[in-house]
Amino acid sequence: MSAMLRAVYHILAFSWYAFVIQSLAAKDGEKLPPGIFVYGGPWKYLTFLNLILQMVFFGLATISDLQPGKKSAARNGLTRCKDLLFSVFAFPVGMFVVLVFWVIFAYDRQLVYPASLDAFFPPWMNHAMHSFVLPILLGEILVQPHTYPKTKNGLAALGIVGVAYLSWVIWVYLSVGIWVYPLLGLFSTTGIAGLFFFNMCVVTLFYLLGQTVNSRVWGKDKMMLKTT
Repeated sequence: MSAMLRAVYHILAFSWYAFVIQSLAAKDGEKLPPGIFVYGGPWKYLTFLNLILQMVFFGLATISDLQPGKKSAARNGLTRCKDLLFSVFAFPVGMFVVLVFWVIFAYDRQLVYPASLDAFFPPWMNHAMHSFVLPILLGEILVQPHTYPKTKNGLAALGIVGVAYLSWVIWVYLSVGIWVYPLLGLFSTTGIAGLFFFNMCVVTLFYLLGQTVNSRVWGKDKMMLKTT
């Protein structure tokens, strides 16, 4: 794909996520429906954090595209940064949010997205947060190759972020006595630990999936994949 079309894709993706986040911010001050509580704001939800993550990634990709000179120091630095962000965080976390949300939603939506939210978030916004992330990520793999870090390093970084988010969720519960996700209220302490371990396994699989698809689409000679 030409550099121009790639830049247009990144600009459109960044603009889309900025629009979605602005639309969510515009709801600040509205009466919250049952199922949402004030403490921690939207920053306690992985869905919102993922939107921020995707916007930051596509923002970096856009800036990198617009840097003059293919081999400039600034552009090379941005390329390394955005490749790390995409491979270790944006792709596996984004895919995890989409898959886990819709699996739980299909089983019992009250555990992850109560019906009371339908009047607060229009259907397009629900899909913007939980559906459109997937095709945009797959499109990114098709428009540009990404250099992956060593597998053990990438998974270590992903694990650290996972533990940090779990700690944040537990902190919110200890502070207000309410779980960010009603699903967690069904588990014992041991069960929550087991669920977290399972979720990390799923995220790990998505990391490896992104690595594999990236390699198959572009070939090792183009993406310079570094694995252990």
